[in-house]
Amino acid sequence: GYLHTGMEKQAEELTYQQGSTNVTRMDYVSPLTNELVFSMATEALLGVELPQRAVWIRMLLAELQRVSSHLLWLATNGMDLASTTMMIFGFREREMVLAFYEKTTGLRMNHNFIRPGGTAADLPDGWEDDVTLICDTIMRRLGNYDELLTGQPIFRERTEGVGAITAEEAIALSVTGPILRSTGVPWDLRRTMPYLAYDQVSFDVIVGTYGDNFDRYAIRLNEVRESIRIIRQVVERMPMGDYRVQDKKVTPPPRARIDESMEALIHHFKIFTEGFKVPEGEVYTAIESPRGEIGCYLVSDGSAKPYRLHIRAPSFVNLQSLPVMLRGGLVADAIATTSSVDPIMGEVDR
Repeated sequence: GYLHTGMEKQAEELTYQQGSTNVTRMDYVSPLTNELVFSMATEALLGVELPQRAVWIRMLLAELQRVSSHLLWLATNGMDLASTTMMIFGFREREMVLAFYEKTTGLRMNHNFIRPGGTAADLPDGWEDDVTLICDTIMRRLGNYDELLTGQPIFRERTEGVGAITAEEAIALSVTGPILRSTGVPWDLRRTMPYLAYDQVSFDVIVGTYGDNFDRYAIRLNEVRESIRIIRQVVERMPMGDYRVQDKKVTPPPRARIDESMEALIHHFKIFTEGFKVPEGEVYTAIESPRGEIGCYLVSDGSAKPYRLHIRAPSFVNLQSLPVMLRGGLVADAIATTSSVDPIMGEVDR
């Protein structure tokens, strides 16, 4: 409870335009995921259709977010099992992704870049080369991860058969993400309930067999490879066009016009002070975050601020599986098993 700030209640006092600034801080390891699910829920109530370039930009950022999140987990989980080198490797590769985020959004974390109606800006010049370099470097270095951990006898002894959970137990607890897939259930919202343009790219849903700590490690490691596979397809197929909807009720004018037009300045001022009104209604939108299904239940009363916001946080739900995973285990394995859940406490407490 030490990280509870009342984000869902705060949302009722913020406009939809300000909402992504609020939710981005929940899962601070994958902030763009939070922004994406909130923006998609808002857009569903608005009934707007995004330009294809905006859709593919979002997919690129979401998969880079998955890569950086899993790299951080691989680093810290390795450290939890006394692999100091893994900590250095994981942060080294993740740094490349954060540098690209800083170049694209202006910030390394808590970006407020994905907003209702599209994104805050287009991708920077030379982004294709930057992303390709990231993919090539990480794919080359993942072999070091396999040498360091996957084939390491002590690591396997500490993880195989430890913290196991069955598919039936995971489903009963509403667990999602790598934990559910480690039991052999191929549930991934990118495949089972496609959003953005995931139905237009090819990738494999990685599953395990035994539902133990090693399976969860192997799934996240291989999901990095699959995300890079998706990213390469996005680089090849990124469409031209607008990065946000051209609806003056939802999106502000280009910054260049603000210096030239009084009408544009007034429009900009009204969007960011008063916001835009969303038709009355309610919606639930869910996407696949690095930790599982993150959902946004949004209720509008027709004003410029949400009547109610509720987030289905995968970290909170997945933590309920710990009593099952730890049952009959050793105290020495408790830290590694808890780490295998990959909980982000900012998302748990909100």
